[in-house]
Amino acid sequence: MVKKKSLTSKQQKALELFDRKLDGRLRTHLNSCVRCGLCGESCHYFLTGKNDRFIPGRKVDQISRIYRRYYTILGRLVPKWVGAKDLDNKSIEEMADLIFGACTMCGRCSIHCSVGVDVSFLVRTARSMLVEFDLVSPGLQSTIDTAIQTGNNMGIPREEFVDTLEWLEEDLQLELDDKEAAIPRDQKGKHILYTLNPREPKFFPLSISAIAKIYYAAKEDWVISTYTYDVTNYAYYSGDDAGARELTQRLYDEMKKLEADMLVLAECGHGFRAIRWEGPRWIEKPYPFKVISVIELIAEYIRSGRIKLDPSKNQKLVTLHDPCNLVRAGGIIEEQRYILNKAVENFIEMTPNRVNNYCCGGGGGQLSMSEYNERRIQSGGIKAEQIRKTKARIVATPCHNCIDQLMELNKEYQLGVEIKTISEIVADALVIK
Repeated sequence: MVKKKSLTSKQQKALELFDRKLDGRLRTHLNSCVRCGLCGESCHYFLTGKNDRFIPGRKVDQISRIYRRYYTILGRLVPKWVGAKDLDNKSIEEMADLIFGACTMCGRCSIHCSVGVDVSFLVRTARSMLVEFDLVSPGLQSTIDTAIQTGNNMGIPREEFVDTLEWLEEDLQLELDDKEAAIPRDQKGKHILYTLNPREPKFFPLSISAIAKIYYAAKEDWVISTYTYDVTNYAYYSGDDAGARELTQRLYDEMKKLEADMLVLAECGHGFRAIRWEGPRWIEKPYPFKVISVIELIAEYIRSGRIKLDPSKNQKLVTLHDPCNLVRAGGIIEEQRYILNKAVENFIEMTPNRVNNYCCGGGGGQLSMSEYNERRIQSGGIKAEQIRKTKARIVATPCHNCIDQLMELNKEYQLGVEIKTISEIVADALVIK
C-alpha cells in the first residue's frame, strides 16, 4: 500500500481505494494501452470535436499515469521518463473534467481497441477515486443522494406514486372495457416484480400504461412495489460502490419481502447492467431469483403466442437506437429487433448498428451533469445524423436515458421524429380479444 507523508488525507484515501481495486484485471488493462490513438475513431466525443484530449486513450492515461507513479519502480525513480504524474490538484482536476465530462462509458472504444483495453472499466475506477475527493459532478451526486434518501431518483413521494398508478389503472380499465384490468401494487406471491424508471411516473406515465396493457394481454401474474421500484442506479455511473451496493440491496430485499419469482427490469440500459451483471458483485452474493429485461420477456410473449400483434397498426417507418449498456455490455441485441419486426410494418436499421452503434451521448450520467450540456449535445450530432439518414419517422429505444437524450437531439438537430419505447410500440400493436 502506498503511504507518503506528502499526501493529503484525501489523496491517501483515494490511493487506498486504488489498492483495494488493484487486482489482476485492473493491472492488465492499465498496462495494455499502447497509445496508438486508433480508439479516437470510435468515440463520439472525439469525432464531433476532433479534440485530442477526448481520445479514449487519453482518458485511460488519467488513471494509468497515477498507477505508474506510485506502483512501478520506474515511475517512482524517473516519473517524467515513463509519463507518470503525481496525484496533485492539477492532475485531479484534469481527471475530473475528462473522466466525468467527456465519457459516457459506452464501451464502443473497447470493441474497436486493437488490444482490448476495457476503457469503461478504467474510467469507472478513476471515477471511484474521484468520489474520495468529493469531485463527483453535483448534479450526478444529487441524483444518487435523492435515490438513497427517498427511494427513487426523482424524489417522488409514495402517496403521489400511488395516486399516479391508481388513475392509470382507471384509464386502463376504461380503454380495455374491463373492470378487472389492474396495475397490482405491493401484493405478495406474484410471479413478477416489475421495476420502473422514476421518469415514467413523473413525466412518461403512458409508458406504464403500455406495459400494463401488455401484461394484461399476456395474462401475467405481476406486481409493482410502491416502496422500492427504481430500476436506475446512478452510483454505477459515479463510481460509488457503497451507494451502488445500497440501491441493489434494496431491490434484493424487496424481492424477498414480496416473495416474487422473477425481477423484470424496465427499459433502462444502465439499470439492466447495474442490476443484472454488476449487482451480485456489489452485494457479494448471487441472486436466488431470476433477473431479466422486459425486452427479453416481451420477445418470449410473442414467440410463445401469449400476445398477438398486428403490425399494420404501426405503419410509420421505424428505426432502432441500441442503448450501450443493454447491447454492448448486456448482450440484449436481437430481442428488440425480433419484437419490432413483429410489431411494425416498416423497420430500418441505422448504420452502423448493434454493438457498433454510436452512443446517443446521454449515458454515463451525462444527463445529470448540466455543466457538460454543450459537450453532450455536440457529441450527439453523430447519432442525429444516423437517424436522419434512415428517414425514419419513429425512433424506438429500450432506455429512458436514451429517450431523454434523443428528445433533446430531435429538437436541437430538427429531426422531426417521434421517440418511443419498445413497450409503447408493442402496446399500440396489441390484438386483445
